[in-house]
Amino acid sequence: MKKYLSFFRLRFIMGLQYRAAALAGIITQFAWGFLEIMVFRAFYQTNPYDFPMDFSAAVSYIWMQQAFLAFFATWQMETEIFDSIRDGNIAYELCRPIGIYHMWFSRNMAQRMSRGALRCFPILIVAVFLPRPFRLEPPASFGHFVLFLVTLFLGLAVTVASCMLVYAVTFFIISPLGVRMVFTSAADFLSGAVIPLPFLPAKIQYVIELLPFASMQNVPLRVYSGSMSMGEMEKAVFLQIFWLIFLVFLGQILFKIAERRVAVQGG
Repeated sequence: MKKYLSFFRLRFIMGLQYRAAALAGIITQFAWGFLEIMVFRAFYQTNPYDFPMDFSAAVSYIWMQQAFLAFFATWQMETEIFDSIRDGNIAYELCRPIGIYHMWFSRNMAQRMSRGALRCFPILIVAVFLPRPFRLEPPASFGHFVLFLVTLFLGLAVTVASCMLVYAVTFFIISPLGVRMVFTSAADFLSGAVIPLPFLPAKIQYVIELLPFASMQNVPLRVYSGSMSMGEMEKAVFLQIFWLIFLVFLGQILFKIAERRVAVQGG
């Protein structure tokens, strides 16, 4: 366990060095957040009584989404890992007395958390002091805030576990480009990144919420914004834990198969 914590610490410290990239990301996310809020504002002004979320809840959802974008951005996978699989440098990893899955999992967690740490606080601080109705509202209660932190970590872990499956599939194909495009497109829509899931038709939403994608950013953002009942939150946390265990188990199996079949320089 210590060696994986060391990988986590080193990757986290490395990620904190990219402050200029974080500043550019913060500016971009502020612009995108305001754009989304203005679009929702236009829809809410047409018929404010026919939406599944209050406008203040939708605004909080958007600001929290922008603040923790680095946690759940499935397109931000490590190019270094894909390159090591394709060019044969994976052989050096196989020689180490460590589990590749656990090492890459800890690295991915650290990378996302370091990027999120640089960007979330400026966005949250500014969003809290914006005038109503465009400000980030506090959670409904302290219990909601604690549950938000729990679901935020679980959602991050589910996101990383899902990305690990993409790395595993790369061992068996020539190019990961197609798999990455399909995965990121599906994850963006089905996790609520494009539009919050409550805005979808009820039957479609029911099915999507059972999928692992809904256990990513959808759950913590809706817990914070207060758009979930107590029963829905309990079900969502259970699904997050279930999908995390299942995806990690499946990923470890695929990695073991890949490690036995991997060929480097024809060997």
